[in-house]
Parts: sequence; C-alpha cells; structure tokens
Amino acid sequence: MTSSLLTNATSARYADTLHAVVDRLAARVAERSAPFSGEPRETLEGLVAAVDLDAPPVGDTAALREIDEMFVDNAVWFHHPAYAAHLNCPVAVPAIAAEAVLAAVNTSVDTYDQSTVGTFMERHLIAWTARRIGYAHGSGVFTSGGTQSNLHALFLAREGALAVHGTGLLTGADRAALQQRMLVVATDTSHFSVQKSALLLGLGEDAVVAVPTDADGRMDPAALRMTLDVIERAGQIPMAVVATAGTTDRGCIDPLDAIAGVCESYGAWLHVDAAYGGGLLVSPTRRDLLSGIERARSVTVDFHKTFFQPVSSSAIVVRERADLTRSGWHADYLNPEGAEEPNQVDTSLQTTRRFDALKLWATLRALGADGVGAMFDRVLDLAADVHRVVEADPDLRLLARTDLSTVLFRYQPWGTPDVEADRLVPMIRSAMLASGRALVAKTVVDGRPCLKLTLLNPDATVEDVRGVLDVVKEEGERAREAWRPLDPQGAGAR
Repeated sequence: MTSSLLTNATSARYADTLHAVVDRLAARVAERSAPFSGEPRETLEGLVAAVDLDAPPVGDTAALREIDEMFVDNAVWFHHPAYAAHLNCPVAVPAIAAEAVLAAVNTSVDTYDQSTVGTFMERHLIAWTARRIGYAHGSGVFTSGGTQSNLHALFLAREGALAVHGTGLLTGADRAALQQRMLVVATDTSHFSVQKSALLLGLGEDAVVAVPTDADGRMDPAALRMTLDVIERAGQIPMAVVATAGTTDRGCIDPLDAIAGVCESYGAWLHVDAAYGGGLLVSPTRRDLLSGIERARSVTVDFHKTFFQPVSSSAIVVRERADLTRSGWHADYLNPEGAEEPNQVDTSLQTTRRFDALKLWATLRALGADGVGAMFDRVLDLAADVHRVVEADPDLRLLARTDLSTVLFRYQPWGTPDVEADRLVPMIRSAMLASGRALVAKTVVDGRPCLKLTLLNPDATVEDVRGVLDVVKEEGERAREAWRPLDPQGAGAR
C-alpha cells in the first residue's frame, strides 16, 4: 500500500492533490456570492454527526470532496465584501502560498536543530517589528494570537515584579502571598484576555482594577495616576498597566504617551495591547496614532488582523531583551543549559511551534511594508466614509467614533424608542446570519446593545458597505413588523 505521508516516493501524489485543492478553492472564491451559506445550525451539526470516523477509508479524492462540500461550502468567507462582523481579515496571497510551504515542510521553530534558517528568519522579523515600534534593542517571539501574547506579557510583568519586590528566592507561601498583593490596571474596554491572564497567573480575586475612561472609551491618564496612588497607599503592587491601541468594540487608542509618563513615575510595567492597531506600525499616513508606544515595556501585535495574515500570526515584543529570558525553561533532551544554538523555546511559552513568521516574511517581501500599510489605510479611509453614510441615514443611528475601522450603530428610524431599538439589535443580527447575505456583529456600548461593523477588507468599497447597511434596514423593518412593544411609554425616544 502506498504511504499517505509526504515522502520522496509520494511527491507526485502531493502535487496532484494540492493542485486539485487549489483549483477547487480558486473556483469557490470566484463564485462566492455571500459570506455564508445560511444553512441552519441543526443542519450543519447533522452533516458532521453523520460522518463515521471509524469507517473504511474513502481515499484522497473523496475525502477532499467531502471537505469541499461540508466545510468550504459552509465556511464563513472573510474575503467577501459583505462580511463585516469581527476582527477577521482577508489574507494576502503570498501568505497563503507560504502557509502551504510551512505546512508541507512542517518546521517547528522551538529549537535550532528543528528549524535552522527559520530561527533566523523569525528573529529578523521580530527585530524589524521592534524597530517599527521604536525599540533599539528589542526582542520577542511569535505566538498563536493576541490572547497568548497578552498572557506572555503579563507573565513577564509578574516575574519582574517578583524579582523587584521579593527578597531572595521566593518559594511556596511567600511567593503566593506576594502575588496576592499584585494588581493589573486596565480599563473596562480592554480585551477580556487581561482578566483571563490574571486568573491563569494565579493572582488574587479582583486583581484587574478598572481605570475610568473618557467619553470615547480611552484610558484617562489622570485617573490612572490616582488609581496607582491608591494602590501604592494600600500596600499593593501595580504589577502592570495595560493600555490598548485599538479597543475591540470602539477601535479607539489610549493616549499612550501620557500613560507611559504616569507608568514611569510609578515604576509600573506598561504593556500595550496593539493586537488591532498594530497595523499602524506600517501605515504611511497614521503612524502618529501610536505615538508613545516605544515607551512601553512590552507590546502585542496581531499580524493576522491588520497585516492581513492567515491565522495564526501574532507576536509579543519586549523593549529589553533580558525580560524575555524570564520565561526560559531547560530540558536536557531539548535545550540544555549552556547550549550554543539560538533555541527559541527559551523565550516562548510554547514548545512545538509553527513557523508562522514565514507568512509575514513572504508578504513583506512581495508587497513591501508600505504596501501592507497602504492596505490598512484604505480600510481606515473606508471606515471614515461609512461613518458619514450612517450619520446621514435617517434610519440608522451612529453611536460612537473610532480611531480605526469599527462602526458602532443601530437601526433606529426617527421616533423609534430606545427600548424598541434595543430589542431589534439581536433580531437583526440573527436574521442576517440565518440568511448569510451579509454578516455583522453585535455588542453593548454604554449599556445599550448595538450592531458593529468591523471593516478589514481593503478591496471593499463604500457601495459594498451600503449593501450591508441595506440588509440591516431590510431585516430591521421586517423585525419591527414582527414585534412592536405594546407600551413603549417611558422609553426615551431618539
């Protein structure tokens, strides 16, 4: 029986299989008329449940046809201009090609003897990112996403705080007691991974302290100073301050320079979560929005958002190389102490790790950093245009401004009470998902449910987004006819 593994003997089979898949996918992309098929959840669940994974093999062709009919046909297509829901981007073609390369070679970049030149390529990209941030001698490592990057940064901050506030080697109860005094300072608009990281790091309950924000959801530097002062007076430790360069809902950027100044005066580790706004590092026109980011101790960048990379592709970047060594762990069989090779497992929370850096390498070499930045600029220009479209539409209500590419709004024709508009939000979103014609997200801002567009397609046009808004209005009117409050008295009309 011929092996199904990729070997010298199966290279022709590999070529035939991949060519067939690429041809099929290219046809799917060209013919796609909506971002989702609209198949009900029960139907999709039934399709999957009907497959007997213990059945006799069906062969390459049948197995891949099944994937095409089950998965590809019912996947959510982020490249379609009517997709405007979450922080998912269409991906750069050179990165897709690099994805195929790294999957076939199957490099693991945890140790040098498994990755060789891949180690240097990843480190070169990290150094490039560090320079874009403004770090003269920064370091870092690729991760699976912003959540892991934030966890890694807060882990380093915790270890740094233990080194500063501990006396000698801390073990057992002493270490636990010191950790219970540590607090992470963020805002209510920070990513949920901040709270999750605090839990995973064994900090105390309520370890994440919320700093008040301004009307646009940005951290207030004066309130931060007051918060840090209260923490220190209470004998607690401000382990880290997390500022956000691109909040998930509003797409707003905290005043990084002012925040950095406050953190420096209190000796607090500043981490900037730039998972969303990291694309500004290569923006030809808006790099100044990240002014002050170079003063942070660590930064999260998600290349699979605003650098248009396939998932997964993220990084944690630190200003001081020594900080990254705090996550090191040695095993004799893998990375013995004193090894001369540049083993990246010494600086990562992961062991086996994909060579995701190859995708970004291919993209930068093919399109250029300015080319990638111009793509992000087009998205930001589009968002500004769409804000004006929503403001001018009597059936829609714009709820907030943004620095990046989100649009927060509601279907709320003039005279519609707030309570009715509240009720319509989930109905509209569910109806759109069920139809598959256009996809938007929903969230809550200032206590009110709303719809959200997250625009990350540089090829989408204002007319494309007008089409999405037209679907919102169609479904909104249909939902109004299906449900109207019997007694809307007391509800504040728009």
